[in-house]
Amino acid sequence: MIGTEEIEAAAARIEGHARVTPAMTVHDAFGIDGPLALKLECLQHTGSFKARGAFNNLLAKPVPPAGIVAASGGNHGAAVAFAARQLGHRARVYVPKIAGPAKIGLIERTGADLVIVDGAYDEAREQAEAWEAETGAAQVHANDGPLTVAGQGTAMREWEAQGLVADTVLVAVGGGGLIGGALAWLAGRRKVVAVEPEAAPTLAVTLSEGWGTRVPVGGIAANALGARYLGRECYELARAHGVESVLVSEGAIAEAQRRLWQDLRILAEPAGAAALAALTGGAYRPEPGERVAVLLCGANPAPDPLVSVVPEPDPAPERR
Repeated sequence: MIGTEEIEAAAARIEGHARVTPAMTVHDAFGIDGPLALKLECLQHTGSFKARGAFNNLLAKPVPPAGIVAASGGNHGAAVAFAARQLGHRARVYVPKIAGPAKIGLIERTGADLVIVDGAYDEAREQAEAWEAETGAAQVHANDGPLTVAGQGTAMREWEAQGLVADTVLVAVGGGGLIGGALAWLAGRRKVVAVEPEAAPTLAVTLSEGWGTRVPVGGIAANALGARYLGRECYELARAHGVESVLVSEGAIAEAQRRLWQDLRILAEPAGAAALAALTGGAYRPEPGERVAVLLCGANPAPDPLVSVVPEPDPAPERR
């Protein structure tokens, strides 16, 4: 089980590769009383925190001649493909169709070998594992494994170094890499609240029924938070350190997306807005005086909101 030592090592390893993303405190947004701390991991490379774990994996050990392989709902694949390109490695990425055109297009632009599969993340994972076995490529797991979780934990380390003032941190959960890293770094010093869609309650169900439980998933955030199995690292960390879990509705997630844009002009995908939805939708109600922080984890909505506004090139002027 990882801890602060592994996260410190990851932070040193990825320095200069992952972005230092902004942190801010707002006092007049979302109709929330009191200050609210925000960490803008939506501004990380490729639009999500996933670049941290990707770089940590690729920099921690030699990459075989067959290159890198990853399965992803979209954000992880884009991050791995980006990190591989930056470091000069080949990458093959498997994503399900539900990843959507924005995330698929993002991966395509990295030049990675992209394979789109039927089904959901689990089907992509099975094909990635088959490719790994066939070629010897190095697998970078989306949400499990010590290097992935330690890399994601650097976001929380960085936030504290930026002066985070909070009693409670709200983190969206899919397969558990991000919240696993948060739990490993905070280690009981602050309360960590796991926020999951009602349509994808993987952490809540797994903590209730045991590791290895297959959880049905769906909903508007499924292409980022739709892991059917919780990562083992997250499961062990959650059991060791404790985590409060709350579920948010589809409507609350969509409303949080809208409020982020309306109040702060921050564009987030459903997964990126899910943690905020716990506050704006009332699933998590802070105690009087409780200082709360929200990690905004992703900014790749589907469809890409700017595709249709790219102007056509001006025609060549007429010669006279």
